[in-house]
Amino acid sequence: MSDKPFKPLNQRAEIDPNDPLGSVDEMASQKVPDGVDRRAFLMRSALIGATALILDRPLSAQQRADRLVGTPSPVPLSPSLYVVKEEKGPVMTTLDEFYKVGPGPSSSHTIGPMRITYDFYQHCLKLPTDQLSQATALKVYLFGSLSATGKGHGTERASLAGLVGKEPATVDPAFLDSLRDRPDQSFPVKLGPKTVDVTLKDIVFDATEGNFPHPNTMTVKLMAGNKVLLEQEYYSVGGGFIEWKGYKPPQKNPPKYPFATMKELRQHAEQNNISIVDVILANEMAIPGRSQDEVYAFIDKITGAMVAIVKSGLSAPEGVLPGPIKLQSKAATVYKRAQDDQFQSDRGIGTLSAYALAGSEENARGHLVVTAPTGGSAGVLPALVYGLGEGGRKLPQEKIRQGMLAAAAIGYLCKHNATLSAAEGGCQAEIGVASAMAAALIAAAYDASPRVIENAAESALEHHLGMTCDPVAGYVQVPCIERCAFGAVKAWTAWAIASNEIESRHRIDLDATITAMAQTAKDMNSKYKETSQAGLALSVTLC
Repeated sequence: MSDKPFKPLNQRAEIDPNDPLGSVDEMASQKVPDGVDRRAFLMRSALIGATALILDRPLSAQQRADRLVGTPSPVPLSPSLYVVKEEKGPVMTTLDEFYKVGPGPSSSHTIGPMRITYDFYQHCLKLPTDQLSQATALKVYLFGSLSATGKGHGTERASLAGLVGKEPATVDPAFLDSLRDRPDQSFPVKLGPKTVDVTLKDIVFDATEGNFPHPNTMTVKLMAGNKVLLEQEYYSVGGGFIEWKGYKPPQKNPPKYPFATMKELRQHAEQNNISIVDVILANEMAIPGRSQDEVYAFIDKITGAMVAIVKSGLSAPEGVLPGPIKLQSKAATVYKRAQDDQFQSDRGIGTLSAYALAGSEENARGHLVVTAPTGGSAGVLPALVYGLGEGGRKLPQEKIRQGMLAAAAIGYLCKHNATLSAAEGGCQAEIGVASAMAAALIAAAYDASPRVIENAAESALEHHLGMTCDPVAGYVQVPCIERCAFGAVKAWTAWAIASNEIESRHRIDLDATITAMAQTAKDMNSKYKETSQAGLALSVTLC
């Protein structure tokens, strides 16, 4: 772990406790905590003091400051992380990195940790035989958000699955279910000449608070008694992306149309008289060195998985979803009843919502989903892919491909300039980004102009700003499942507005909104970042 200490708050001067408001000079003398806007701090302090006066409960300056600051802000991400460093160059993310297939319920808490332990397992296999012959145990230590809410996300089961050599995209969900239903199982892991037995007890929920490089930090070790044969510190940085201490990104070719902002992306399209889809397609071919057919084949594979996920969720027998909440699934019921609605508009909203619920409930079951951009938001984009295709508008696959490329562009920009991780940015980074991607998908599928695509994405993201992540009991169910439905409907609303307004009059650009999301993420109290320490997670009592 990093040994950089927490930076303490500055000392604050006291105001006369007999004067609940304090004089102007005394207020001005207050030391403001680092990272807090001075003017806003003093104004809020005065407001709290005034409230105390009205209630006849005088507060000192120290008490007012403590109420303002609350719990310490999370430590900033380590500048050594590639996810931080890559903000300084053009977008280099590609489709196969962004859209991943894996088990729910969370890309950062399930797919990421599973990719991490599978990666460590592969590294173990490459050790010299004389070292492997000494091996006695494999250990995984979860920190930060992974430790705080890992139980509800099945992080320990996913981590164990990776250790025994299973990959996220191909793992049988029944295997993960068996770990939940029979947690005492032991699995032999063959490492060269040695076989090491691993169980769920080898996955340790360690410290939830500390100066970690990333909120989703974990360490994996291969042990020989008390001796460490191999150790690696990893980070699940959101959307199923992983890094490790000393991580170096794979070598890539330069993009044909380099961009780091929506403004730059749109300029490429407008100056070359091509669409945003054309720009992204050219980069998807240039960066990894693929053909157009190869890019389209991957998109078809991902959209095929999305369609299958929605269908599976709609056809699943209704019942109680896994976990202590005892939440009843409802996608099939909502779909069936929506078809009987009197008005076509109601049928449309109900049907789209049912599609999103279906995908999100599959995620809650721990079944395979597509990160778009995350597991927690896994119902949003599939709902639109299915609704625009065979489940509704019957658009040809060519149009769906266009939409997926535009959606990816929005996701890339949010990842590049903000975050996709709820542990870092709250639910605005998951559902908000997914809704913005979905709005862009609809717009591009209907051949909208670059400006309309941007406007639709911006509106969808704007109206998720500040959304916290407060899963009840740490499970991706309440409020997560219904949020996917609202995200899908908001995406359609954003498209409806953007396609009907005068596009040049749209006041807010996407870059400004992504910047707002990034700043909100930094300012958001850590209790509302996938820790289940506040919000609904605190106010809902499970019987």
